Amino acid sequence: MELFVELVPSMKRVGVVRNPNIPTMTAMLRETEDAVHKLNIQVEVVDAQTSDEFERAFAQLRAKSVDGVVLLADPTVIEHSRRIAELAQSARLPTAFQRRENVDAGGLFSYGPDINNQFRQAAFYVDRILKGEKPAELPVQEPTKVELVINLKTAKALGLTVPRIMQMTADEVIE
Repeated sequence: MELFVELVPSMKRVGVVRNPNIPTMTAMLRETEDAVHKLNIQVEVVDAQTSDEFERAFAQLRAKSVDGVVLLADPTVIEHSRRIAELAQSARLPTAFQRRENVDAGGLFSYGPDINNQFRQAAFYVDRILKGEKPAELPVQEPTKVELVINLKTAKALGLTVPRIMQMTADEVIE
């Protein structure tokens, strides 16, 4: 959320889109709301998991005058990434994601685990299992690398200026 506020300094109200059918969504939403409230920003939560529901969600959030939208991670956000980007740009709403695929599709920025790095970590688990270790005895590992990806084309289309320092610290900048 702090990165989002750097990109949209006037942010007073943020929309959060969640898929209520994802078991971990309650915890993700609670953590997001906590982060938002610490910055004295109001939250509007809407549910979506299909193309039509994303369309309704963006219409609702636009009507509620949010200054940006956080889309909580779930497979449907990746599945509908292009449609979400179209809806967000049409509504002139900046978007924040956890996965870079959404930024590649036209979202504003993502900050989340490096998926390629996670796949490499998974290979080590597979290797250990194939060598006889029991999966239940392997430690749970958190992602070791997060990445910031910013889409400058989207920022320009939304009339946003991405601070130079943010561009320099990003793992990737899409121009």
